Amino acid sequence: MAIIQQISQTIKQQLSGVYPEQEAGAMAQQVLEHVLQQNRVQLSLNQQQEITIEQQQQLQTIVDRLLLHEPLQYVLGVAHFFGLELQVNQNVLIPRPETEELVDLVIKEHRNQQDLKILDICTGSGCIPIALAENLKTEAVYGLEVSEGALEVAKVNAANYNQTIHWLHQDIFDDVQTIAPASLDIITSNPPYVLEEEQELMRANVLDYEPHLALFVPDTDPLKFYKRIAIVGYSLLKPGGKLYFEINERYGPETCAVLLKASFAEAKVVQDLFGKDRMVRAVR
Repeated sequence: MAIIQQISQTIKQQLSGVYPEQEAGAMAQQVLEHVLQQNRVQLSLNQQQEITIEQQQQLQTIVDRLLLHEPLQYVLGVAHFFGLELQVNQNVLIPRPETEELVDLVIKEHRNQQDLKILDICTGSGCIPIALAENLKTEAVYGLEVSEGALEVAKVNAANYNQTIHWLHQDIFDDVQTIAPASLDIITSNPPYVLEEEQELMRANVLDYEPHLALFVPDTDPLKFYKRIAIVGYSLLKPGGKLYFEINERYGPETCAVLLKASFAEAKVVQDLFGKDRMVRAVR
């Protein structure tokens, strides 16, 4: 019967054929933690512990999927985001660190306020509204999403954290009738913003597995979601309310211009930790 030390080395070797060595090592660690239900310290102390045949088979099934470039989060069924452990599947984008920065910005600017009313547009897994509901004093939080499959995932995630989110299953290009005009304090959105022409620059694990509906916009209209959400946002936000976008780094000034054209009082680009234009913050 195999022991943890041997299996760990075997998994790293297999994954190193497809992934860079450091990434393969990190993935092997996460896979072992997930299947054996042991943390990093426990695994380190239990290197000589035997692994059952059933666990070996489970580990190999996971490795086989990873060798086909399927994202680790989909294979394990979970993603970590802003201290949350969220369920994910191929109906939703895997939450990204850049989106954590968006959430962090919103929390820093609103942590001292009470009874906040918040809408997240193109909500996917629900990562943004759930994280905001967990960290701010809210009266009502809404999550809008066109994909029924994505909303099913978001509902499970909210239930796991006992958060009451009002889910709106609709297309943002239709009228938002559920929310009263000038009633919201905050709108957030990480809408589709990757150009179709940028597909050739993307890794196979994103292109082959993550939902294209949530990723891509036409090359001919890269700001289509921002234009629409700017109009909707201006209608739904209170005077002085704020809109926060995650953006394609190529279009920071253009996104600000869209918001100013929609009558927002101010709009500015906010850079991420790597100095890239990653967010736009606007005031109604």
